[in-house]
Amino acid sequence: MNLVCAAIIAFSMYSRIPMPRIEWTKERMRYMMCFFPLVGAAIGILMLLWMRFGRVVFGEGNLFTAVLILIPVIVTGGIHMDGFLDTSDALSSYKSMEEKLEILKDSHTGAFAVLMCGCYFVLDFGVFSEVNMEIMKVLATGFVLSRIMSGLSIVTFKKAKNTGLAASFSDMAQRRTVGCVLGACFVICAAVMIAADPFFGTVCLLTAVCVFVFYRSLSYRKFGGITGDLAGFFLQVCELAMALAAVTAQNIVQIH
Repeated sequence: MNLVCAAIIAFSMYSRIPMPRIEWTKERMRYMMCFFPLVGAAIGILMLLWMRFGRVVFGEGNLFTAVLILIPVIVTGGIHMDGFLDTSDALSSYKSMEEKLEILKDSHTGAFAVLMCGCYFVLDFGVFSEVNMEIMKVLATGFVLSRIMSGLSIVTFKKAKNTGLAASFSDMAQRRTVGCVLGACFVICAAVMIAADPFFGTVCLLTAVCVFVFYRSLSYRKFGGITGDLAGFFLQVCELAMALAAVTAQNIVQIH
């Protein structure tokens, strides 16, 4: 019963998919992070369905791509984009580590957050306008992979502070069990991506690993560890980087 509740909490926290109302107790939240990747699976399925049937309604135009890139935002409610924007503000401040952490907690939106939001979606639109079904099959699994890696960072990386969502979920989680489950999911997810397309699957997988290493290094150097906002920052950057790498690889192959 606690596992079902953990799944409900994961979807309630990280998506806008309607879920039953339950109490968020410590026991029920222990394994919540194990179900976090399922939110990515829901996003991937919806994007595949849109790639398959969306053109019937909107054709091949810009509106089709606009809806495609908004699916993750609609499903998640923008919770990870919020982390991306807060982190962008903090990094652009060039202030001390302590001041950067204070900026992450600030509910106000800075100029750099607005600028980076615009840049993100312009690039996202451009990339996904060139994504075909072959690449989308890999990227759909990538939405699961990014959440597996984000969850792994929460239960394994050093925390920048003892408060906040990342710290509380890490404390409540059975770290070894959750880490083992997510580690096994990573292997399975990687195998599925490569099986879907060996070339694009490998490109996306290597890109995700590189972004993960960058995320750890950046978090430790600039913030002294990770926070929930930084985990969201990683997830957004990882998903865009995988799509960009796949489209770039496709264009290089076509040129040669």
